[in-house]
Amino acid sequence: MAADLLAAPGGGRDLELVGITKRFGEAVAVDDLSLRMPAGSFFALLGPSGCGKTTMLRMVAGLEVPTAGQVLIGGDDVTTTRPYRRPVNTVFQSYALFPHLDVLENVAFGLRRRRERNAEQRAMAALDMVELGPLARRRPTRLSGGQQQRVALARALVNNPAVLLLDEPLGALDLKLRRQMQVELKRIQDEVGGTTFVHVTHDQEEAMTMADTVAVMNAGRIEQLGPPQELYDLPRTPFVANFLGRSNLLPGTVVEERDGLLGVDAAGTRLLVPADRAVARSGQVLVGIRPEKVHLVAAGADEPADSTVLGPGTVADVSFSGVSTEYLVDVAGYGRMSVFTQNLGAGPGAMVGEQVRLAWSPRHAFVLVGDAPAAGPLEREAATVGAAGGTGP
Repeated sequence: MAADLLAAPGGGRDLELVGITKRFGEAVAVDDLSLRMPAGSFFALLGPSGCGKTTMLRMVAGLEVPTAGQVLIGGDDVTTTRPYRRPVNTVFQSYALFPHLDVLENVAFGLRRRRERNAEQRAMAALDMVELGPLARRRPTRLSGGQQQRVALARALVNNPAVLLLDEPLGALDLKLRRQMQVELKRIQDEVGGTTFVHVTHDQEEAMTMADTVAVMNAGRIEQLGPPQELYDLPRTPFVANFLGRSNLLPGTVVEERDGLLGVDAAGTRLLVPADRAVARSGQVLVGIRPEKVHLVAAGADEPADSTVLGPGTVADVSFSGVSTEYLVDVAGYGRMSVFTQNLGAGPGAMVGEQVRLAWSPRHAFVLVGDAPAAGPLEREAATVGAAGGTGP
């Protein structure tokens, strides 16, 4: 019943950006960007602060006017349409609830102003959708942060938007609540059906957990677009490789291609990479390998069969994070490399100062072109995707 009342009118509608550019004086926030977000999809715009993702969202909402290009919703050009006339609603990081109104009246506020029929019934359906029906008569100040976020979501959904914009909506929540809301947002999107969700975030885990499609933005442009697993397993640029998770990137030169494999000479070691996992098949390249795909091999132990092997190296740092441990290993000729291992045993797999070798299956490697992003030797990301991943070959 709730889903029927809140279904987007006329079914889902595509959101399309055509040649969108936004300049603020001499600064270019969004640079000639074209993008299509299919009707009913959960689409994430992922990138660091200043990459243009929020500016793009504001242009869709009508809060900013593009310098050039078009915004289309369901094929209709809404580039110059006023915000309140667009079939769009936005959920911001700040909930902006009315403290003098109870939860139900907060959700029904817009409907009542437009004098729409069944305002209270529709508002109650929206609260049921976010599982807050029993709290309809509470004031917002008596709710937790997660509950207030759900009220803000219900207030947006009750208007039956064709496109729902989520601007860092979980940023003010603690880690446990964020993870709960990630699951809830995806459930709600599945129930609503036709509404297109566009989620702007800098949090890799949020984007990968919820989105059907992720667009990684950098300096006003899309670096790579695709399903989360595809972007993680096969990044196409050094920026994506190190923004969506972490990667060890080793510079080398392609010296051969045989039997579907590239041979890359990196500081005197031949690294093998499947040719279909390479952006380029000749010249100077970067060989990438995710930290959780790398095995630590202790002195005197055998490495896995058919592995690429580097070392010996020296363990420089060990960082326990619960489900996994990160090892930073200094390998002569290659610098500092990162290894994630699951904590399956009772103690660390190696100690600081210990000599180890690093091994991985060639099928997990990839080849990129460009410069490896600079990073401090002990830099770690707070939300590292893949830290809990397995270490199988």
